[in-house]
Amino acid sequence: MRRRALLAAAAALPVARAQAAWPDRPIRLVVPFAAGTTTDILARLCGAALAQGLGQPVVADNRAGAGGTVGTQAAAQAAPDGHTLLFGTSGTMATNPAIMPAIPYDPLRDLAPIAGYARTAVVLGVRPQLGVAGFAEFLALARQRPLSVGTAGTGTTGHLTVALVTLRAGLALTHVPYRDGSRAVADLLNGTLDAMVYHPLGFLPHIRAGTVRPLAVTGPARHPLFPAVPTLLESGLEGAVVEGWWALYAPAATPTPVVARLAGLVRDSLGAAAAREELERQGLQPMPLDPGALAALTREELAKQRALAQAANITPD
Repeated sequence: MRRRALLAAAAALPVARAQAAWPDRPIRLVVPFAAGTTTDILARLCGAALAQGLGQPVVADNRAGAGGTVGTQAAAQAAPDGHTLLFGTSGTMATNPAIMPAIPYDPLRDLAPIAGYARTAVVLGVRPQLGVAGFAEFLALARQRPLSVGTAGTGTTGHLTVALVTLRAGLALTHVPYRDGSRAVADLLNGTLDAMVYHPLGFLPHIRAGTVRPLAVTGPARHPLFPAVPTLLESGLEGAVVEGWWALYAPAATPTPVVARLAGLVRDSLGAAAAREELERQGLQPMPLDPGALAALTREELAKQRALAQAANITPD
């Protein structure tokens, strides 16, 4: 028995040494969207903090395609050794699985939650010429005639907001998805669109210039950039909370000590003034969630978006 115990201990030594040596080479951070996007900017900010704490480079690997599905699948299929991570989004972890019938990964089965990073509400804005001063007037006008509402695309946070408002308010809005959010803003400004749902930073200069009038924000509380603008909840739309978010994941079965160390580094980085200031500059708010809290958020968001997609008949382009 003693000889067997010694042999078992000897066999376990390489595994223990490998775990103790982690990371022993650069870490690949899969970014499922193109360089220069908000997701890419945040991933690189997060990756820089991880690299500083781990003493190894964290290299962004932009794998864009199919609304983030290509990169997410690549990360989910990678070896669970702590050397491949995913900078996931509410779209890749909840919306895509809710609206795509044959998605090649299961966000709950194939990926291990590490840490939340950032979140944002979106803003419902109209052109002032529409003649509505608040959300209630917007709904009243929508009951009189069809209103067009642009978003940055099918399945985006803006699209989910349009669907939620339509269902909760019991009216019809004409959703107009764009592949380029800036083009949708241009069409809002020139009168092609009646309204648009977009991220705060994209609207900010136009709101300050008075060319876009914000009617409501979609978060559980008012947005720091627009403290005078009420939430949909305050405007009487029960249960109407929609937020986009970003978080760090790893392939399922990544060792628990690795996940815990990464989670600690993300938490510490979000506590630093520089990171908070950069998020604020991007119009975002920190979302410091530990692995358990992120797992709960992923489950809840997936269930909520599946229910919304079914009720509103949301399908991919």
